[in-house]
Amino acid sequence: MCLWYGFNFAISITFEYIVTRPFPSTIVNGIILYIALCMLALLAWRWTSVLFKRNIIVQIAGHFLGLGLWFFISATIYYFLDYYLDQFTTFDEWREFILEQLGSKSLQYNLEYITAIAAYYILRYIETIQDKENERAQLAITNNEMRMSLLKSQINPHFLFNTLNSISTLMSSNKTKARAMMTMLSDVMRYALDSNSARDVPLEEELDFIRNYINIQQVRFGKRLNYEEDIDEQCKKLSIPPMVLQPLVENSVKHGITPKEEGGTIMLSIKRINGHAHFSVSDDGIGINAGSQYESSNSGVGLINSDKRLQSMYGQNSKINIMADESGFVVNFKVPIE
Repeated sequence: MCLWYGFNFAISITFEYIVTRPFPSTIVNGIILYIALCMLALLAWRWTSVLFKRNIIVQIAGHFLGLGLWFFISATIYYFLDYYLDQFTTFDEWREFILEQLGSKSLQYNLEYITAIAAYYILRYIETIQDKENERAQLAITNNEMRMSLLKSQINPHFLFNTLNSISTLMSSNKTKARAMMTMLSDVMRYALDSNSARDVPLEEELDFIRNYINIQQVRFGKRLNYEEDIDEQCKKLSIPPMVLQPLVENSVKHGITPKEEGGTIMLSIKRINGHAHFSVSDDGIGINAGSQYESSNSGVGLINSDKRLQSMYGQNSKINIMADESGFVVNFKVPIE
């Protein structure tokens, strides 16, 4: 507001000084009037901020009162600068000046007040819109995080159930392997519980979790299950959603390796290509011969959940792709490195 007043006063005072009143007092009076109007504008903003919290009737009545006060104060300042300094000092002279301003000249005073409060209401309206947009964005983020938390909670029970089922089977046949599996399960579950509230985790922690998961499965499958990794060093500092790889590996174990009599190998590959980390979990199991059974299984549900979590965090470009042929399953996705 003061910048706007300054621009207008600079033009009007310069014009008045050049055309009608080429005196130093013209510039001095203009500066005094400018400062006074800036102070009045500040008071008008304070007054409007008080009225803004009231109902519309109170606001309208308050602004009529503000218009009256603004008129008398600003008109008195004009009188002081134009007449009082020229020895027109009586009350009657002041009253006569004020009455002269009540006509069409009063619009000039009131326009300055209206401009001040209009600027206030416009700014508050913009702030209100921004606050609503921020609330919507925050609500979307909160809902997104809640959905991701729900999806993770759907994965963890499936993994626990499958592992406990394996332990239960081994308890009657090989207690040593069962105890070893229990020890590894405690490490796996500690990671699952610690990471359940995390949005993402370092890739190295996720890889350690996958290795423990494979070790548990190897207690059950023995030499029928092999596991290999091919990981770019540049990708190891990446962070990803926790337990997002487990359903991919479980899918290969359950539907690729388990039905195959001689077993097979699971390969986890992570390569950096064009600013993205490309993840691939492949196996040389029975592949397409598994049919569509995995779609309704725990690993199938886990794949769907992992897909939703990845797309929720990184967008549709991180969608999981599943391919199966005679040579096995291949499940892959990509995430931005930066």
